[in-house]
Amino acid sequence: METAVATFWARTMGMKSAAALRLEVESALAGRVVAPFQFRERRLVETAPTGVAEVDALTGGLPRGGLTEIFGPVGAGKTSLLMAALAERTAAAEACALVDARDAFDPEAAGAAGVRLERLLWVRCREISQAMRATDLLIQGGGFGLIAVDLSDIAPRVLRHVPLNVWFRWRRAVEETQTILLVMEPEANAKTCASLVLRMEHESALWTSTAGNSRQTEARLLAGRGIRVERVRARRQEGTLMRRMDGGEMEEDGTSFEAKVVRLCGEEVNAETQRAQRKKRAGKE
Repeated sequence: METAVATFWARTMGMKSAAALRLEVESALAGRVVAPFQFRERRLVETAPTGVAEVDALTGGLPRGGLTEIFGPVGAGKTSLLMAALAERTAAAEACALVDARDAFDPEAAGAAGVRLERLLWVRCREISQAMRATDLLIQGGGFGLIAVDLSDIAPRVLRHVPLNVWFRWRRAVEETQTILLVMEPEANAKTCASLVLRMEHESALWTSTAGNSRQTEARLLAGRGIRVERVRARRQEGTLMRRMDGGEMEEDGTSFEAKVVRLCGEEVNAETQRAQRKKRAGKE
């Protein structure tokens, strides 16, 4: 896109009418930006709490109408975070669904964590293809506040072969809904298709000693284990690509909004790209 803008900027150095400039901008961005000169109001992204205060403080909550990807090694706390999110959503009287790719879900542990099992649809799968098909059906069916896809026990080499269009299709399917789509994996695969990406890692364990004095045999008890959560990616709120301009920002010679946008776009092209374009033109001459 930068190359297209740079080429266009070089061609519009001369004086042209606003209508001609607008037409060339729209032609250069055809298929990439829909209606580049149409102002679009910002769409505020609604979020829901995860049930873990520290994670909510970091992320602001799980985005509705978006795909959230949580990845990390075994024992990093992904399941605990999932249980907290399910407990939070089912307590709010929302119907939730869990696609369990390896049939590893423990209903008793979930109930003890506060999950209202009567509001949870548990889809038990034994391979990734079943999990993918089940997720497609659940998203298309709609009506769920949270759809969780647990792929944590699937081998990373298998998940790497999931086509990128699968993640993109899921994201587009929930985009205009109130559904939270949560995917858990051992490593990140959805990448830019995800609205929120969290990396979870376990830190060193905390131990306590039971020895009262030096003559007693020392025993150590596990007091806890630290979990580190890192926000790898968070998509900004959707909004217009162009900033609003009022009449006072028009050029004195009558240059319109469209012409000024072209100038702003040209200024944002980096110097290296401009030099490359000039060198290419000089070679042709």
